[in-house]
Amino acid sequence: MAATKWRDIDDLPKIQANYTALTPLWFLDRAAAVHPTRKSLIHGSQEYTWRQTYERCRRLASALADRSIGPGSTVAIIAPNIPAMYEAHFGVPMCGAVLNCVNIRLNAPTVAFLLGHSQSAVIMVDQEFFTLAEESLRLMEEKAGSSFKRPLLIVIGDHTCPPESLNLALSKGAIEYEDFLGAGDPNYPWQPPADEWQSIALGYTSGTTASPKGVVLHHRGAYVMALSNPLIWGMQEGSVYLWTLPMFHCNGWCFTWSLAALSGTSICLRQVTAKEVYSNIAKYKVTHFCAAPVVLNTIVNAPQEDTILPLPHTVHVMTAGAAPPPSVLFSMNQKGFRVAHTYGLSETYGPSTVCAWKPEWDSLPPETQAKLNARQGVRYTGMEQLDVIDTQTGKPVPADGKTAGEIVFRGNMVMKGYLKNPEANKETFAGGWFHSGDIAVKHPDNYIEIKDRSKDIIISGGENISSVEVENVVYHHPAVLEASVVARPDERWQESPCAFVTVKSGYEKQDQNKLAQDIMRFCREKLPAYWVPKSVVFGPLPKTATGKIQKHVLRTKAKEMGPVPRSRL
Repeated sequence: MAATKWRDIDDLPKIQANYTALTPLWFLDRAAAVHPTRKSLIHGSQEYTWRQTYERCRRLASALADRSIGPGSTVAIIAPNIPAMYEAHFGVPMCGAVLNCVNIRLNAPTVAFLLGHSQSAVIMVDQEFFTLAEESLRLMEEKAGSSFKRPLLIVIGDHTCPPESLNLALSKGAIEYEDFLGAGDPNYPWQPPADEWQSIALGYTSGTTASPKGVVLHHRGAYVMALSNPLIWGMQEGSVYLWTLPMFHCNGWCFTWSLAALSGTSICLRQVTAKEVYSNIAKYKVTHFCAAPVVLNTIVNAPQEDTILPLPHTVHVMTAGAAPPPSVLFSMNQKGFRVAHTYGLSETYGPSTVCAWKPEWDSLPPETQAKLNARQGVRYTGMEQLDVIDTQTGKPVPADGKTAGEIVFRGNMVMKGYLKNPEANKETFAGGWFHSGDIAVKHPDNYIEIKDRSKDIIISGGENISSVEVENVVYHHPAVLEASVVARPDERWQESPCAFVTVKSGYEKQDQNKLAQDIMRFCREKLPAYWVPKSVVFGPLPKTATGKIQKHVLRTKAKEMGPVPRSRL
C-alpha cells in the first residue's frame, strides 16, 4: 500500500509576517529596547549598558562588513572573559560571519593549525595573547610559503593589563579594537540569517592535529540552547551572572546569548580565583555562575581569608565538564551554593542533560542528595531525544542502573557536523544519532550516569586532553620504546595525564626520577602546559594477546597511585 501523502488542514504559506529564521541575535535588539540603561557588562572599572553593547556590536558588524567579511567568512578571537569577547558573539554573526573562539591555553602550533583549518580571515586577540597569535601566524606563513594570505589582525586592549603588550602589538601593525569599532556604524542595519541552518559558531575539540574536529553550530541550535539554559536553571529576568566559565568553551555554554535574552548583567573575570569569586558575589550580588568541578573544589577549599561566608544570598551554580565528586557537591551545598549538575559536549552546544532536582529529594540526608545529584540526569528541555544504547546492537539498554551503553543524542541542539571531516561525521552520526563516545548506565528513574569515557579523553580542569596526542609526543623522546597515557586523579585539576613508559635498551639503568623529569620537559616544549604528564611510571605495559595495550589496566593502576598532590608552592 502506497504511503499517504502528508496533508495539513490548510494550505496557508510561510510568509515574512509569520515566519523568520530563529537566531539569538534578536535577544540583543530586545534587551537594548527594553532595558537600555541597565548594566550589560562590568569589567573592573569598565561598565556598559545594553544600549551601548548593542551599538558596539553593530559597530563591530559594520566594520567587519566594510572589510568584506560576511557569510562564508570566519573570525577567530583569542581572548579571556572580557567585554570584547562577549561583543564578538553578536557582532561577528550580525555581519553573517562565523565566530571561532580559540582556547587561550593552547600553544602556538595548535593555534596555527586551528586558524589554518578554519581559514580565519580575521583574528581578534587580547593584548596578553598577542605574541601567541604572532607566533601562530609565523608558523602558518612558514608552512604556506608564498601562498600565505595574512589575516586581518585586531588587538584588544585591556585597562587591567600593563600597556607594554598592547604597544608591542600596535608597533607591529595590529589595529586597536576600539579604533576598529570607531570606524563602524552604531546603527548598522544588520540582517538575520536567511536560513537558521546557517553557521553561527565554530569550536574545536581535543585531538585537533590528529583529526580536525571543528564543531559547527547553527543559529537555530544557538537560539534553542540560549532559551533552554534559563528555563532549566530557573534563571530570572535581570540575573547577575559571573563569568567564571571561559566564553571560549562552547561559547560559554551559550550563556553569552542567554544573558541577552534575560537582559541580565555579565560580570567579567579575566582570571578565576576563589577570592575573586567570593568578592564579586558580595560586590555585585551575583546570582549565577558556571564552573567545572575543579573550580568548585577550589571554592570549597579556599583559605578563610579568601572567602566571604556566610554568603550574603543564595548563589546558583551550574557545573559540567567532568563528573563532580559527591563530596564537592555536599561541601558547596553546606556553604550556601545551590549546584545544578549538567552534562554535555561541544557537539551539543554545551550542557544537554541536567540532574533535575526532585522535591522528594529534599527530605533525604545531604550525603544521599549529593550522590543523587552527581548523576548526569535527563535531557534538556530543548533536546528532543537522549538515550543509552548497546554499542553492538544499537538498542536501548534496560533502565537497571547496571547495564552500560553509549550516550546518544538527537535533536536541534546537536551540531551540524565537523568541519571538512566527512569520515568523522559518518562515524559520529551513525544510525541517525549523535554518538557521544561516553559510556553510561540508565537508572530505574531514567536518570543516566556516566561510568567511563570510551575515547580515552582526559578531562583536566574541565578541558579535554587527547591521550593519543600526548602519547605521540612521549613516543618521540629518545629513551621511550612504548608509551600509554591515561587519566590519573589530581587534587587540583580532578584529572591529569599519567604516562606509562617502557624505555629502550640502554636506558634501563638511568635514574628514573631524572628520566621522568626529562620526559616532562620534552613534552613541555611540544604541548600546551596542561597536556604535559604530571607523572611518569616506568615498566612493561600490559597487553592483550594481539599486542594491544590494555588501557583499562593502566587506568586502574593510576587510580591506585592516588591523586597527584596539589602543589604547595
